[in-house]
Amino acid sequence: MSDRVFAALADPTRRAIFERLADEPQSVGSLAAKLPVSRPAVSQHLKALKEAGLVEDQAQGTSRIYRIDPRGLGPIRRWLDQQWERSLANFKALTEQEDDR
Repeated sequence: MSDRVFAALADPTRRAIFERLADEPQSVGSLAAKLPVSRPAVSQHLKALKEAGLVEDQAQGTSRIYRIDPRGLGPIRRWLDQQWERSLANFKALTEQEDDR
């Protein structure tokens, strides 16, 4: 699961879209107006983000409004927590080795 999430966020345009959606839910048109890509390109990027579980959408009139799906952030958070725990454990082991000298 986290591979799909990281792959989706590896693209700079998708990250920019994700960051804009973190500020507020938006339509494709609203996102495209603030980015140097076309509406169809924004739609394709949103599709990739949605498939990765990072965004969700809801019909509102004739538009679809996209927002961050907080459940999609779980894999990223777990991975970062694991890396942090590993780094702390390694740091602790190094300081204990230096104390033994």
